[in-house]
Amino acid sequence: MDRINAQDKIEIRNLEIYAYHGVFPEENERGQIFLVNAVLFTDLRKAGREDRLELSTHYGEVCHFIDRWMREHTYKLIEAAAENVVRQLLLAFPLIWEIELEIKKPNAPVGLPFEAVSVKIKRGWHRVYLSVGSNLGDRRAYIQGAIDALRANPQVRMGKISPLLETKPYGGVEQDDFLNGALEIETLLSPGELLEELHRIESAAGRERLVRWGPRTLDLDILFYDKLVYEDEQLIIPHIDLENRRFVLEPLCAIAPNLRHPILQKTVSGLLKELDISEKNGRTDR
Repeated sequence: MDRINAQDKIEIRNLEIYAYHGVFPEENERGQIFLVNAVLFTDLRKAGREDRLELSTHYGEVCHFIDRWMREHTYKLIEAAAENVVRQLLLAFPLIWEIELEIKKPNAPVGLPFEAVSVKIKRGWHRVYLSVGSNLGDRRAYIQGAIDALRANPQVRMGKISPLLETKPYGGVEQDDFLNGALEIETLLSPGELLEELHRIESAAGRERLVRWGPRTLDLDILFYDKLVYEDEQLIIPHIDLENRRFVLEPLCAIAPNLRHPILQKTVSGLLKELDISEKNGRTDR
């Protein structure tokens, strides 16, 4: 998909569905009417130029999908109904990049006059770049295992994979050389959810966090997440100090040379050239 045009829209307004969502037992048993509004963000340019349905998303099929999912599943909260409907739509219709979904509940048991209550969410695919490395045991097998585990997750779509680079350890801890690479993925996971998934994959590979910058069977890090700039106690995006790490920049440059750092406003290839110059000039702080 051309992400430049991926903000084109298909809109579905007030799709009426009789379903069984609610906190109270009578809502689950008797059901009620729900109204669904959906904005599907996609690339419509090619479909419009060539006038071919298979190049677009069939909005009739989307309507029937929403209707079927909401009738066949029951949730206490319309928040949960919205979250699950959006996720399933994004998995089922590959040309949709992002969805804004609103579920209205005009007959909610409020006990006061009102028009409707509703929940509106916006979810979509995110382009993420990861670093991957290993310096214990069968390094290639550990890295391939991580790639396979990511591919097995339905909320992850694997993109480009860099060649593996053998590098000296970073951080001053005496240990064996690393194999390092970079991965491009698209994911429905939030940054925190993706971090949890990466830690799960590392743990399955026997990763132990005993010494900072120490040896490891598998190391997975989030380098970039869209153009997000983010920091909490567990995670910093873009990854801190990546501009000084050849084992990150060189594999990443192989798959995304023109990717621009959202803070430094320099491309990956430009950062790698600066690192080359610094190393040739004998800089010791890189």
